[in-house]
Amino acid sequence: MNEQQIRGVRESYDRLSDEYARRIYGELAHKPLDRELLDRFARDTSGGLVCDVGCGPGHVARYVYEAGAKKVTGLDLSPRMVEIARELNPAIEFEVGDMLALPFANDSLAGIAAFYAIVNIPETSLPTVVGEMYRVLRKGGLLLLAFHIGGDSLFVDELWGHRVTMNFYFFKTEAIVRLLAAAGFSIEDTIEREPYAPEVEHQSRRAYIFARKPA
Repeated sequence: MNEQQIRGVRESYDRLSDEYARRIYGELAHKPLDRELLDRFARDTSGGLVCDVGCGPGHVARYVYEAGAKKVTGLDLSPRMVEIARELNPAIEFEVGDMLALPFANDSLAGIAAFYAIVNIPETSLPTVVGEMYRVLRKGGLLLLAFHIGGDSLFVDELWGHRVTMNFYFFKTEAIVRLLAAAGFSIEDTIEREPYAPEVEHQSRRAYIFARKPA
């Protein structure tokens, strides 16, 4: 991604942030599989710092925190989204940052939860993102990556009544598995599901991958 594209995504989420939080913050209550997988992630990473990358209003970070991963932080490209996350989740630290250059030291995180964090990342930039995740995870650290299944992209210039400038990307599960393996990850589990009801989420198939940095 170039600077113009990154700025477009940042400014779009700044404009969307309040409506995004209103619509999305409580979504996990209606997503049993997502909760089950986050519970599993929290159990496996409870001994160290975990980061909710692309945290939005912080609902995934909060869920993981309340599920037992007590050292939790969140990262988002949008400053306004980070403000909202801090307001809604005062027990958790959030910061502004770019997943193309994660603001963490090498081998410093026990886990990364990236729930749809790559939805606005073109395939050409994914190796950088995955490489950064691998770099900051400690040996034995766990990545839980969720994304929309497909092979296309969608340009959006309006969402929920707000002007935006973003592409949304859908990925083939096997392509993401190959990308993670090429970065050095060991793939532990891959789960796919059909969409929940239209009132719960966008009607796309979803994938979840548990990938570990070898010990």
